[in-house]
Amino acid sequence: MTARLAAVLPADWIEHRRPDGETVGWMIAEGDGFRVRDLLGRELTSAPIGWLDAEELLDELGIGYLADRWRLRLPDGSERPVRIAEASVLGVTVVFDEFGAASAVGADLERARLPFPAPPELRSAR
Repeated sequence: MTARLAAVLPADWIEHRRPDGETVGWMIAEGDGFRVRDLLGRELTSAPIGWLDAEELLDELGIGYLADRWRLRLPDGSERPVRIAEASVLGVTVVFDEFGAASAVGADLERARLPFPAPPELRSAR
């Protein structure tokens, strides 16, 4: 991780990588356990869990969920389908995906930049 990216994260966030080196999330020490956050910065645990359980949770989650369909609630209360184009500690970029537009080669896609951690307005379409 570059120094610039590391400077954005709180110092107590422990990066967890899968065996191929891909970051899959973070663990944050709390008491005798750890809270877990995914690549969007969303907390995955409601209470601290053990180190091995935290690693297992992140390993099982992986990164595939980033390719799923998502919904973004806009300030006017409407929702639009989106796909995640980029996720980093610097922010989350989504592309609007009405009628599968995000899959069209060469399409000029409308984008939105969201903060990290991703806001609750971004939610899985599942």
